[in-house]
Amino acid sequence: MNTLHISTTVNGDQTEFVCAPDETLLDVLRNRLGLTGAKEGCGTGDCGACSVTLNGRLVCSCLVLGVEADGAEIGTVEGLATGDHLHPLQRNFIDHAALQCGICTPGILVAAKALLEKNPDPTDQEIRYWLAGNLCRCTGYDKIIKAVQIAAAEMRGA
Repeated sequence: MNTLHISTTVNGDQTEFVCAPDETLLDVLRNRLGLTGAKEGCGTGDCGACSVTLNGRLVCSCLVLGVEADGAEIGTVEGLATGDHLHPLQRNFIDHAALQCGICTPGILVAAKALLEKNPDPTDQEIRYWLAGNLCRCTGYDKIIKAVQIAAAEMRGA
């Protein structure tokens, strides 16, 4: 099978990889780049566990081909923290028990960050709407919504 040479930016770092034309971005991130934060929950774009940003747009990486990342900017959950310093979303998810098994957590964090970049002061309803594509089977959503609200307030300096 032919492979293609792809040049992209992942979490601010210029990156190159080789992939098959039919290989998903999720598989590239996990198997070629060692970024295992995004999880395959369903493989059909229904659960959000594999959520990443592609040129600032929230996408399910199981539905995007790796070749589509050529020249693009990708953001993953690994890009949230700065060294040992957690992003306010990550810290508040821990502090407010907004995670349990962790399968959905990376996708929800990426989605929540994308929301807060567009709307730094969302209502509970806006958060619920924005995160509707991310399914959680363990925690329930109240703690997740609370953690996002607290992180948003912190990020606004409120």
